[in-house]
Amino acid sequence: MVKWVSKKVIVQFITFNLVGLLNTAIDFLLYTLLLWFGTYYLIAQIIAYGAGMINSFLLNSRYTFHKGDTLVSKPRQLNKGVRFIVWNALLLGLTLLLLAAFTEWWGVGEVISKVIVTVVTVALNFYGSKKWVFAASGSRA
Repeated sequence: MVKWVSKKVIVQFITFNLVGLLNTAIDFLLYTLLLWFGTYYLIAQIIAYGAGMINSFLLNSRYTFHKGDTLVSKPRQLNKGVRFIVWNALLLGLTLLLLAAFTEWWGVGEVISKVIVTVVTVALNFYGSKKWVFAASGSRA
């Protein structure tokens, strides 16, 4: 095993990706459903991403990056919530930009564009979630 990758990080990455599969399923299903009802694809993405984001915060803060603390102070929980919203807003911005680029500039279909963009943002999301959003206060994760 690579020296800088611990078992804990591998377990976190696997758990993060399992939660991410559920988030992605929520996101894709809602996105596709909204497209089917005629919603503009960027608006559909914002709504679908928001639904997946809520699920992500709840499951990742409880199961992936919980750090064993069952009682988290309200200020720490609020701080984590704010970081989560900021990080996901940045990722949503990147997602919208990439979706528009693939769809509008390069003529790729909306659903195929979504698949490509999702693949691109998964590793970035894990890294930012681990190192900043859910990082222990005052220490490196």
